[in-house]
Amino acid sequence: MRAIVFDFDGLIIDTETPWYEAFRQIYQEHGCELPLDQWLLCVGTTFSSFDPYEYLERLLKRELDRKRLQAIGERKHRELMEKQDIRPGVLDYLTSARESGLKIGLASSSSGSWVEPFLRKYGLYGYFDAIVTADHVAKVKPDPELYIKALDALGVSGDEAVAFEDSLNGLKAARAAGLHCVIVPNAITRHLEFDDYSMRLSSMSEMSLRQVLKRLKPA
Repeated sequence: MRAIVFDFDGLIIDTETPWYEAFRQIYQEHGCELPLDQWLLCVGTTFSSFDPYEYLERLLKRELDRKRLQAIGERKHRELMEKQDIRPGVLDYLTSARESGLKIGLASSSSGSWVEPFLRKYGLYGYFDAIVTADHVAKVKPDPELYIKALDALGVSGDEAVAFEDSLNGLKAARAAGLHCVIVPNAITRHLEFDDYSMRLSSMSEMSLRQVLKRLKPA
């Protein structure tokens, strides 16, 4: 292998569980429940796959002030994110990849303005040789364009790279671009049924990067 490519949301830091909890609270404040199976449709991609505002309006059978709800959701998410840290093993993997001479990429369906402040906050930004976000593509995951652009930026082919993902949409994108894919689900995405992956870990602290690469088919 010559490169690793990380997802961001839910993989490097679990931003996804706080988002679900924030919207779940909003639903409960309106006397409704937000089904996890519906929310999982938009994990790793955008609200085009599942619009929580539209779904709540359908449940209530009336229109809502979406801008107000968005502001409330963002406030709740910020409060919940104060308790979050990078996921176990992430820094070890980045350090190991750098020491091994591997190229390191990031492919995220989120915008650069969302991703980069977190990377800088946790001292991770400098580890990445290429950062590809929603700003750089026409279609986000599960479309493979993010990964295709990341491979191009890193100068490697799909079979020379391993993607680390936590979502089904991310897995589909990585595999469609020809990468090996290691699934590291979080508290929300562990409920998904994954297939066509190279390996599944409960956490990156479960196994070192070198051990993971040894178990994968060499390029």
